[in-house]
Amino acid sequence: MSNNNEKQLENIYDICSKLYSNMCGNKRTDHCILFSYLTELGKSLVNADRASFWKWDTYKHELWTTSATGTDKIVIPENTGLVGKALKEQRVVITNDPYSDPDFNSAVDKKTGYVTKSILVMPIADVNGDFIGALQVINKPGGFDEERDTRCLSLAAIVCGLTLESDTFLENSQHDKLTRLKNRLGFQNDYVRIYSKVLEQGRPLSMFICDIDKFKRVNDTYGHNAGDAVLSFNANILAEACEEGQGVYRWGGEEFIMMMPDTTLDKCVEKAETIRKRIMESPCDIGTEIINYTVSFGCRQFDPVLSVIDNINAADEHLYTAKAEGRNRVIF
Repeated sequence: MSNNNEKQLENIYDICSKLYSNMCGNKRTDHCILFSYLTELGKSLVNADRASFWKWDTYKHELWTTSATGTDKIVIPENTGLVGKALKEQRVVITNDPYSDPDFNSAVDKKTGYVTKSILVMPIADVNGDFIGALQVINKPGGFDEERDTRCLSLAAIVCGLTLESDTFLENSQHDKLTRLKNRLGFQNDYVRIYSKVLEQGRPLSMFICDIDKFKRVNDTYGHNAGDAVLSFNANILAEACEEGQGVYRWGGEEFIMMMPDTTLDKCVEKAETIRKRIMESPCDIGTEIINYTVSFGCRQFDPVLSVIDNINAADEHLYTAKAEGRNRVIF
């Protein structure tokens, strides 16, 4: 065995060892870390210069990667680029002359100065055979050979598929199917990963809990399909109002929570009031009816001494007061 082959094999063993240790660790594992190891594995298996693992987000109709060697997160519309082509046509796509390929997106090269000479994109499927992502490798000396290099990449592709399927299952379990907002499980996960650390660092953390006023009347008057439409419409307004670092969750029923790190109570109240007015002035058009509705808010700046549930309960008491005082108002 040549020195180059021995070095490549040792590199593969090293990546696999790190991947295994990370997966078996007691700490909370971010799937993006696993994807980064798998990306490195794919790169080493075919002796490529760069690699990226892409996830197909069918809800947002996007393809994105956070594990592209040498770049930050990239998001592109589905069915675009060579990755989109591989998924759309459900086959391995290879080009050894990318700048002459109409499906190649040269934007990253133009931004970074990198020169792409060859690309192989291998679509990845779940256990049901549904395509869910793709593994892309770039710049192999001498170019890519479909039969040989696809065979070499199959190991990384299989593990990537299983990891992505696990990541998708976890993501779905943390999201409400109707509104696509994160649910209570998603909130609990984010609180541990993000919000608790804000408090530990002595930074302000504020929130509001809001509730659609007289929601039962909407269901009784227009039907449950209309009620679902109002819930989704309201969720979209809240999601659009989220700034970077903030999060919105469907707490249950017609209740929603927005978390705001580095935000004082005054700013939280100001934001809640802006959203309240927007909802009041934005009727929900369900096609057959125009439904006007309002929302009540309870605001709270977290007390780091109290538990997360005690803080939420305190905000919920303000929401109850808002309801008792006539609804369609913000109480803190």
